[in-house]
Amino acid sequence: MPLLIRKMSGVITMAENGRIEFTKEMKSIYKVLIPNMLPIQLGLLAEVFNLYGYNMELLRNSGRRVVECGLKYVHNDTCYPALLIIGQFIDALQSGKYDVHKTALMITQTGGGCRASNYIHLLRKALEKADLGFVPVISLNFSGLEKNSGFKIKPSMFKMGIGAVAYGDLLMSLSNQIRPYEKTKGESDLLVQSWTRRLAKILSEGSGTSESDMRKYMSLIVRDFERIPVEMRDTVKVGIVGEIFVKYSSLANNDLEKFLHDQGCEVMVPGLLGFVYFCIENKCQDVEIYGGSRVKQKIYETILNYTLKYEDIMNEIVTAGGRFRKCSDYRKTKEYSGEVISIGCKMGEGWLLPGEIVELIHSGFENVVCAQPFGCLPNHIVGKGMIRKIRELYPESNIVPIDYDPGATRVNQENRIKLMLAVAEENKKRTAD
Repeated sequence: MPLLIRKMSGVITMAENGRIEFTKEMKSIYKVLIPNMLPIQLGLLAEVFNLYGYNMELLRNSGRRVVECGLKYVHNDTCYPALLIIGQFIDALQSGKYDVHKTALMITQTGGGCRASNYIHLLRKALEKADLGFVPVISLNFSGLEKNSGFKIKPSMFKMGIGAVAYGDLLMSLSNQIRPYEKTKGESDLLVQSWTRRLAKILSEGSGTSESDMRKYMSLIVRDFERIPVEMRDTVKVGIVGEIFVKYSSLANNDLEKFLHDQGCEVMVPGLLGFVYFCIENKCQDVEIYGGSRVKQKIYETILNYTLKYEDIMNEIVTAGGRFRKCSDYRKTKEYSGEVISIGCKMGEGWLLPGEIVELIHSGFENVVCAQPFGCLPNHIVGKGMIRKIRELYPESNIVPIDYDPGATRVNQENRIKLMLAVAEENKKRTAD
């Protein structure tokens, strides 16, 4: 039987393992904070959750104070993404902006061999240290690791969530393809903001994710980006891959995308949909490699095939006019990964990471920054460890691994990237000659 404990917020439920459960009663009165990794995608996802009766908010606090807060409550040898996520949560709770007795936190829990499976336990330990142990922490997982009576993922919610991610990937890809060439600086960013607000309203009304709606709104988005006046020029094309949080989070990678844009580069970042597909695919591969329920495998295969249509619709619409290239192609990524690594290698970003590198090279982005937390074992194997093999297969590739942690200096990171860009310029001149 669950234990009951009394705090200032009233009676809350403590599960047998000692954690505070997010209950049905909390759903209507608690604000749920989520860490910021991809502001467009996660902002739209928050609207989906809100549609189903939650009160979700994407955190926007950033800067060195978040890092310092993480260092205060987490051991400095802890994975950098965990340190930042925990630091962002506790910094927000201590800011005075929220009623901490009516606030919950939500964090993903992968269930794999990566330390990400343990973030949630590190977070609870840090909350206790900060005298905030009564704050419930919700595990967003699809492996049955933890359950909360007040938090359920319904099939319709999952479907809408995938649609929200697809819209975010589309906006991210199109803005990156336009930004280096726009005649009026900042126009693509303004369009992203405008469409993000519009899509948030559409999703909050329960619309936007049927196939007909996806085709309608994605066509309108592409049309609007096509209308932005551009002046094409020769640029260095750079792709970004790596550990998922450091790859996407500007807080974690010291505004890597902005830095590359400021250097005059065209940047390509694989979308979040690919990682979602990768996670679903792994459930299928588990049965193939280790055995298990063929029924469950068939269910995951059905889910994967169903959700792949979102990427297919997106790429069909994006490439129809001939102006833009595909946002990403999961099937190709999987195929390319087979050239360098087994798809049985799935710890951390697993085979997806080298597959994304090879796909970027095939897309003309042979210059690649591999962003990884210092000491991240999975990514040092599937990222840094695959570079030599990829270079053997693709001699034109120009890949630089960059480590990120609390003690790494931004100047050193940017100097290493500038060296990569200098090599890229030399390679471009050599090809032209």
